[in-house]
Amino acid sequence: MNVVPAQNPRQGTSGQRPDGSRRHGVVVGVDGSEQSLRAAHWAAAEANRRQLPLTVVTAYSLPAFAASSMDGGYALMDESALRQGSEKVIDQAKEFLRDYPGEVEYTIESGDPAGVLLDYSQEAEVLVVGSRGRGGFLGRLLGSVSAALPAHAKCPTVVVPLKFSCQESNAVTTATGAIPIITPDASASESASESPRRSDDRRPVVAGVDGSDYGRVAALVAAREASERGTTLRIVCALPPLGATLVWIPTHVEDGQAVEELREKLEAGRRWLHSHYPNLHIDAEVIDGTAVDVLVEETRHAQLTVLGTRGRGGFAGMLLGSTSQGVLHHAEGPLMVVPEKKDRRLADRPEFGPVLGE
Repeated sequence: MNVVPAQNPRQGTSGQRPDGSRRHGVVVGVDGSEQSLRAAHWAAAEANRRQLPLTVVTAYSLPAFAASSMDGGYALMDESALRQGSEKVIDQAKEFLRDYPGEVEYTIESGDPAGVLLDYSQEAEVLVVGSRGRGGFLGRLLGSVSAALPAHAKCPTVVVPLKFSCQESNAVTTATGAIPIITPDASASESASESPRRSDDRRPVVAGVDGSDYGRVAALVAAREASERGTTLRIVCALPPLGATLVWIPTHVEDGQAVEELREKLEAGRRWLHSHYPNLHIDAEVIDGTAVDVLVEETRHAQLTVLGTRGRGGFAGMLLGSTSQGVLHHAEGPLMVVPEKKDRRLADRPEFGPVLGE
């Protein structure tokens, strides 16, 4: 394991490496909990697959009462204790990843955990967090800032759920199952500019779509992820039962003809994706059920589920709404949230047939 000295991303360093990849590679936030170690396991496997650096980050901030205390000695002592606790978290992560063969950078930051991660996202390819923790990184992410991180991160954010099994990732473990041993392909180039290695995981990558451009951009990212992993892409659209909220549905579901129109639009979207990834096998399905229920069920059978940050109130929109907590708590596979961005490939979508959402 090649350990790189810590650097603070807020000191004006260059955001890209010579090969064009972002400097921090795959970033994972840890807080010492079992869940954060699962996130670290997934992040290490992903960094190895992409042949990118792995950056392990923890953060601490002074409680308001200590920071505002008139007793400067007390505040100093309190910060020292927090710093020591963070050092223990990093030592635990180093022990957990001791056999990881790639480049790793371990950092301790002082500041709001969500704010620290958002700073790192500016120079990261992927940001990885667990869905639960001890109240630091992971606990805060399911508190008041649970929507802020995926909505405002500058790179895709992957949330690794509590039910994630390290045995299902593209890393193998020791006899104890505690430490990821990720064996590099001897024939593969060490350059991060090379194509990512394919995973042995044959489960599909799933994209939840709702007729918005955010969902279509997420589907393009999901197609790339599936292509790089050498697996199938599955695009799904939820069809809530009559009487449920229909605000986000791109067409009013009043009869069988409307349902068929929805399927036709989804199939046109499948053909569009296939035009950009001709070697990729793509399935598309309209599924009865609410967006949350459909999504949670899909995570049980997918190696990665990909969503946009915003949408029409369905898959993507829910990540900024009240139902996001339920999805993150009950998902059984990693969720990737793709930030808002423009993609020139959206321009040719109407050429393939009726558009979902119109």
